[in-house]
Amino acid sequence: MTQNTSSAVMQRRSEPHDSLDDFPTPPWATRALCEWLSAEGLPSFCLAREPAANRGHMVKPLAEHFAYVDASDIFDYGAGYRVQDYLFGPLPNMVDWTITNPPFRLAEQFIERAINTSEEGVAVIVRSAFLEGVGRHSRLFSVTPPTDILQFTERVVMHKGKLSAKGSTATAYCWLVWDLCAEIKQTRFHWIPPCRKRLEKPEDYT
Repeated sequence: MTQNTSSAVMQRRSEPHDSLDDFPTPPWATRALCEWLSAEGLPSFCLAREPAANRGHMVKPLAEHFAYVDASDIFDYGAGYRVQDYLFGPLPNMVDWTITNPPFRLAEQFIERAINTSEEGVAVIVRSAFLEGVGRHSRLFSVTPPTDILQFTERVVMHKGKLSAKGSTATAYCWLVWDLCAEIKQTRFHWIPPCRKRLEKPEDYT
């Protein structure tokens, strides 16, 4: 019997090596993170950075919770954000939080730089399969494990090159959080309960 290797079944998001990895994050998924951070006692005056801002679909919900959001991207998507190479440009100034949807092939490097340039914490949304991998465990998770894993119970649909309220996916996503001020560096696992219907806004897709 042959293996079904369709992208839907294999939960792949395969991109060329030099791809911009243009998969905008639905705003409701970012609001779910912000709700969790608020419940954890995140102060409202924090400065957040989004270094892969794309068209701003994550920046806008972050601005609902943070006093200021420093947004940039390596490519100009026409949203007015600063064009800057986060990894290989000048070392960014320190911020309170770095929150982003990093390019999958560069996610480890994004996390490392974010941890080194954030005072309070880091949060990245990644495919849940990102938690797998002997090499990634050796390089990242065994050295600097996240303090919290927030697994979505609903599927977060990300379309290449556009944001849409429609569609489906076989790819599961989660938020990985590094609370840099936590006294005990022990990974906790959480479920994000169904919340899309409550957190989604009609203007998100205009």
